[in-house]
Amino acid sequence: MTDKTRVGLIFGGNSSEYEVSIVSGHNIYNAIDKEKYDVYPIWLTKDNYFASLEDSKKVWDDPTYTIKNPHKLANVSNFEQLANLPEMDVYFPIVHGNIGEDGVIQGFFRMLDKPFVGDDVLAAAVTMDKEFTKILAQRAGVPVADWVAIKRFEYNDKNNSKLDYKYVSEKLGTDLFVKPSNQGSSVGITHVKSESDYLPALAEAFKYDDKVLVEEAITGTEVETAVLGNDDIIVSGVGQIINAKGSFYSYKNKYDDSSTTTLQIPADLPAEIVEKVRSNAEKIYRATECSGMARIDSMLRTSDHEVIFNELNALPGFTNISMYPKLFEEAGIKYTDLISRLIELAVERHNHKKTLLHKPE
Repeated sequence: MTDKTRVGLIFGGNSSEYEVSIVSGHNIYNAIDKEKYDVYPIWLTKDNYFASLEDSKKVWDDPTYTIKNPHKLANVSNFEQLANLPEMDVYFPIVHGNIGEDGVIQGFFRMLDKPFVGDDVLAAAVTMDKEFTKILAQRAGVPVADWVAIKRFEYNDKNNSKLDYKYVSEKLGTDLFVKPSNQGSSVGITHVKSESDYLPALAEAFKYDDKVLVEEAITGTEVETAVLGNDDIIVSGVGQIINAKGSFYSYKNKYDDSSTTTLQIPADLPAEIVEKVRSNAEKIYRATECSGMARIDSMLRTSDHEVIFNELNALPGFTNISMYPKLFEEAGIKYTDLISRLIELAVERHNHKKTLLHKPE
C-alpha cells in the first residue's frame, strides 16, 4: 500500500491543440513530485478513447503513434473499467481546446465525484467562448477590443450585412482579426487588412467553430499574466511577447522551432502598466469565476498605453516555452511546486463543495 496521492494525468483529445497537450502532459509527468504523487498517464486519443497505461507512455516518445490493439481502449461510458488503473484520488486534465477546456470533461469529473485541476464546469464553459469572456470583462470594467459576432446561420445567409467588409470596417476599422470564438493557440485566426482577405478569413474561422468574432485590431504588444488560486489568489508578474514586425502571435510563432517570437519575462514596462495588467487580470478571473489557474492575455496599445483585454486561457500550456509556468517561476514558484499547488487547490475545492447542502435541512 502507498500513502501517495494517485493522480490521473489526462492529455491528448481531438482538438487542434492535440500535439501541445501531449507535450504539456509529458512535461508535467516529468516534473511532478514523485515523493508525493503516484502518476498514471491517461492518453485521450483523437477518437476520444482512453488508452491503456502502456500506450499512454508510448505516445510521448512518438506523437504519431496509434493504437494497435483497440481492445485496450475504454470509451468514456466505461471509464472506470480502464485496464491496469487503480481508483484515482484526483485528476489533472491537460486536454486543450474542446472537450478539455469547455466544461465537458469537468462535468464528467463532477459525475465521478472526483477532484480535478483547473476550472469548474461553469467557468470552463464561459472562458472557452471568447465572446462571453469579453462580455464579462466589460461588466467588470476592463476595456476590450470592439467586435462583431457572426453565427453559423448568419454566415449561411449570403445577404447578411456582417459578411460585407465595408459594413464591419465602418464599425471596427479596416484592420481586423477574424477568429473562431471557441478555439485556442491562435488556431483559425486571420489578420485581415483588406477586403479581399475578409471572406477567406471567415471561411477559415468557420472550419473550427459555429461562431466567429470579427475584432478591431489593436496596434501594440501582447502582455500576459498568470493567476493561481481559488478564493485566495496569486497574480504573477507580467510577461511581454515580442513578435517580428508585422506578425502576430500565431500558432506557428507559439510552437514552431523557427519562431521569430521572443518572451520577455519580466516585461520591461513601467510599474503602473504592470499593475494595471495585474489588476485587470484579477478582475477578469473573479468575474468569470475561475479557480485553480488561468492565463490572462492583453494588448498594450501603442497610441495611449491602454491595456486592452484579449482573452483568457483557463488551461494554459505546460510546454517548455509556455508563459504560465515561466511567469510563476519568475515569481519564485518552481515548476514542481506549481504542479503540487494546483493539485492541492483541486482537492481543497472538492472538499469545500462537499460541505454545501443540496436540499433544505
